[in-house]
Amino acid sequence: MGRRWAEESRRLAALARPRKARSAAVTGTPGAGPEAVGGVVALAFPDRVARRVPGSQGAGQYLLTSGTRAGLSAGSSLSGHEWLAVAEVSRAAGRDAAGTGAVIRAAAPLAAAMAETAASHLLADTVDAEFSGGRVSARRTRRLGSIVLSATPVRPTAGQGSKVVAAALQSGGLAALSWSTAADSFRRRLAILHRELGEPWPDVSDKALLDRLEEWLGPELADLASGKPLASIDLAAPLRRLLPWPEAARLDELAPEGLEVPSGSRIRIDYPEPGDQGAAPVVAVKLQECFGLAESPRLVNGRVPVLFHLLSPARRPLAVTDDLTSFWSGPYTQVRGEMRGRYPKHPWPEDPWAGSGHRTHQAAHVAAGRLFSRVLR
Repeated sequence: MGRRWAEESRRLAALARPRKARSAAVTGTPGAGPEAVGGVVALAFPDRVARRVPGSQGAGQYLLTSGTRAGLSAGSSLSGHEWLAVAEVSRAAGRDAAGTGAVIRAAAPLAAAMAETAASHLLADTVDAEFSGGRVSARRTRRLGSIVLSATPVRPTAGQGSKVVAAALQSGGLAALSWSTAADSFRRRLAILHRELGEPWPDVSDKALLDRLEEWLGPELADLASGKPLASIDLAAPLRRLLPWPEAARLDELAPEGLEVPSGSRIRIDYPEPGDQGAAPVVAVKLQECFGLAESPRLVNGRVPVLFHLLSPARRPLAVTDDLTSFWSGPYTQVRGEMRGRYPKHPWPEDPWAGSGHRTHQAAHVAAGRLFSRVLR
């Protein structure tokens, strides 16, 4: 059927041009005839209107409006024409047609204006937005089928930007966002409260946050759509929109950012990742700083003990415990025996409840009691 169409196209074109040009119907020979033939072929086969691929092998590779790539045979007189109307294209043995697997068997040159006229039903003008490298960008693209005619950067609308960011997050997950240490810590604190207490403390798992994206990240999505870089957005502030009131006033009491130890240092609490159902909050601290702390503090209304990673003066691990009382009563004796010779300038008291020597026994116990009942804001 395709060959009959091609023959009919050539016959009609031959009737429409001078006799001397008839031999040029599909050879690409200059003259009045070839582009007239191209117009007829393009009208017959608009899905075979083709444009040369810039930088293609030997300038002989073409993209058809249908999306197919095809090449001219080596030495073809049509090579170099920007537009072609393809009458016949077939699969080639191997990839011997300008690097493609399809070869153009019969075609004629075509004017750009005629290409758009013949395939006018394939013309499309769209604005395509994307979220990449932490920014939203958009381009206005004019296409003739699969052929890009022009692409111009434009400013995306708020709706387009929000939609493309939301789509990127749905496909790539929340890891695509720029989580600062503060934002990540805040999210983990909310996660342990939801894990232990449930509602109204919000679920901040990936799925839950993606399901409520507009609710907690709506204004920031609009900022991103307007061109604001992702790295400039602090995600801790959007997460605060999910805090329940009046319960939010107890956040620092139930899940504080840090813990004050008897030495006076304030140590950051590392909370487990959202979704980790068994992990405990961790405090990594030098053992000497904990002398006088009789019991392991508990968080979230006493539900969750703090897991201590006790470190040497050189910050090497010595012990892991969530029960300081038992540690001081037993394993500490062995640790003391091994470490006092290695670090003789540091205190290793026989009575760790008495503190490091900088506080009295009574003061240390007072401090420990205060820590047990109130962890740092």
